[in-house]
Amino acid sequence: MSTARKFDVLIVGGGHAGAQAASMLRQHKYEKSVAIITEEPDLPYQRPPLSKEYLVGDKSFEQILLLTADALERRAITLIGSQRVVAVDPAAHTVRTAAGETIGYGTLVWGAGGSPRRLNCAGSDLRGVHTIRARADVDRLLKELEGVDSVVVIGGGYIGLEAAAVLRKLNKRVTLLEAMDRVLARVAGEPLSRFYEEQHRAHGVDLRCSVRIECLEGRDGAVNGVRLADGTVIPAGIVIVGVGINPEVKPLVDAGAEAVNGVRVDEYCRTSLPDIYAVGDCAEHHNRFAGNAWVRIESVQNANDQATVVARHICGVNDPYHTVPWFWSNQYDLKLQTVGLSLGYDEVVVRGDVATRSFSVVYLRQGQIIALDCVNSIRDYTHGKALVIAGIRPDRLQLANATIPLKSLLPPASAAAAPALPT
Repeated sequence: MSTARKFDVLIVGGGHAGAQAASMLRQHKYEKSVAIITEEPDLPYQRPPLSKEYLVGDKSFEQILLLTADALERRAITLIGSQRVVAVDPAAHTVRTAAGETIGYGTLVWGAGGSPRRLNCAGSDLRGVHTIRARADVDRLLKELEGVDSVVVIGGGYIGLEAAAVLRKLNKRVTLLEAMDRVLARVAGEPLSRFYEEQHRAHGVDLRCSVRIECLEGRDGAVNGVRLADGTVIPAGIVIVGVGINPEVKPLVDAGAEAVNGVRVDEYCRTSLPDIYAVGDCAEHHNRFAGNAWVRIESVQNANDQATVVARHICGVNDPYHTVPWFWSNQYDLKLQTVGLSLGYDEVVVRGDVATRSFSVVYLRQGQIIALDCVNSIRDYTHGKALVIAGIRPDRLQLANATIPLKSLLPPASAAAAPALPT
């Protein structure tokens, strides 16, 4: 089969990673052909606002675009929309789409992200069961929300909590179900989990932990309830499922790429396949802020920073990826900002008074600060990066005392050079 089109750099995925890779190539004076291929019909756009500002109507789609049509034209970036890549041939340096088109590449950058995990129970395919991953998901959800009063959110991670907060703002009756004994159990310590549980309940969310779903019940093909293992049936005009994602890497795995929890990459985000990089939610890498464990980080920061590393590497600049991870979540009037990775923590120190709704949870491993969760505490978040980088082993009383600036725990040289983080 002849190849109709070929690009020097072909980027798979129109999210943060893909848009950043393309933009940074041009910023670093890369003059050869660049294309982004995405299965969605839209211009590249931000994903985090989907469960927050876009869902509640505070931002239009145009306001969450990463690259406008004019920007793509100015930067000579070709956008191939509504095309899903289903196969990769590393030897031929080609990809094949679901429509049967073969596209050639010199270098392939895989930033396809992930697809939402589905429920594995009867009724999961009923109308009214939604996930939040793409613009089309939210548009469908918004249409159905107009005539619905009761919504069940399944999953107490950030997506589920953010969606619950927005739904309460829309005056919906919300029940949130979590299988584990607390929300955010996979990513945060108990003090933060209990705080958010209390806040959601105070805003009218019926939040239930340690529950098991038996099935989704329906009438005339549409969901109308969630049956729990104990026989309880919770009425639901809509069900939103937020139980994580599966990395979209099958074409690379089929082509022979090393993969476990996503495609494994080196410090320059190179896969085990020649001339193929992977970035963002689908890429697993060694991270020194996780004790050099293999991790796959689902965050805008990770996607952008890995894409920047790839663009620079393609342009001949060998700067490895060693960035401190950071993350944020907005719920009600609460701004959570996280820096570092709390994986493997063995001690938690709460800094400040949780009752004031402005505090930080500091995570330590063998006495060393590895991460902070900061709620309405921008100063702690800003100074926290330097503490994580320096691997500070603080005095616990000083650490817990919110009147003592975190910056004062740093050695003088480190304090003077402490970098700022986006706020």
